[in-house]
Amino acid sequence: MKSSAAKDGESIGEAAARFGLETHVLRHWEDAGLLDPARDAAGRRRYVEGDSVRIAVILRNKAAGLSLDQIRVLLDDGAPDRHRVLEEHVAELDRRAADIAQARAMTEHALRCRAHDITECPRFRSHVADVLSGEARWLLVHTEPMGGPIPSSPSEATLVGESGRKPVALEVPRVGALNRCE
Repeated sequence: MKSSAAKDGESIGEAAARFGLETHVLRHWEDAGLLDPARDAAGRRRYVEGDSVRIAVILRNKAAGLSLDQIRVLLDDGAPDRHRVLEEHVAELDRRAADIAQARAMTEHALRCRAHDITECPRFRSHVADVLSGEARWLLVHTEPMGGPIPSSPSEATLVGESGRKPVALEVPRVGALNRCE
């Protein structure tokens, strides 16, 4: 960056190029209330370090799955529902992490299983037992047991249906124990 650019900030083209974005993206984020760059005497946007930090925060949080509305709340230190939005996002990240852990365990089992048809393997089927039994709702993004959030680890999986039925304990083998099925 040129010394005058360091003092006066970057143009919209320079800021967009720095982050690998198109200039219309920065304009959209400005229209959405996420950015408010200063203007020079000619009315051109000038992005200073604080703006660059906000752009980095927006990019990181979009990658983590936050919507622009959620990011706006995150960046607004006076937003009354800031903690609620962030707590909901942490819960969503936990659900996604559990889904990823389950998918990894299924994939590792499939790699090691000797069953010709993996769907016939009882140990492999244990990974989808909650979906098969109706104890989990299938959502486009994740599955969530009807009784509440997904347990933090698969070995803690105890599911309770909304019908008040007795809890169904799922025996989910540890990943290290998923050697070859006999």
